[in-house]
Amino acid sequence: MGNAVIRETAKSGQLIEVFSPDGVPFPEEAKKGYGFPILTLTVWKSLQSLYHFTYSGQHRQALRDRSKWMEPYQEKHLSYVVWWTAKMKDVTWEEAFERYNYYIQHGPTPYAFDFKHAFDDKVEVCLIK
Repeated sequence: MGNAVIRETAKSGQLIEVFSPDGVPFPEEAKKGYGFPILTLTVWKSLQSLYHFTYSGQHRQALRDRSKWMEPYQEKHLSYVVWWTAKMKDVTWEEAFERYNYYIQHGPTPYAFDFKHAFDDKVEVCLIK
């Protein structure tokens, strides 16, 4: 399923960049259960295009079937974080872990948020449909 989802991202025309997790030193808190967590770091043309991709097609099916191939977490956890960036060179795995941890500690802010508590590129609260 993972390869099908990755192929679909490329076909969307909205994906700008995919950062490989190969060689990324995962923080200990990112490792749960057996094996490594599924981690993706992508840059999209718009928040709307990321939202649409996340909840449609192969990715939607993967989310629906995640209990077949992912170990359940005992506690509720945040599965993703979103933020705005002006420069591609500023996007790194280190930054992703930092923003994820910031969200865990402070909740949604323009620095790190989710789809339910989103901010537009002008730092205004927005609703994604």
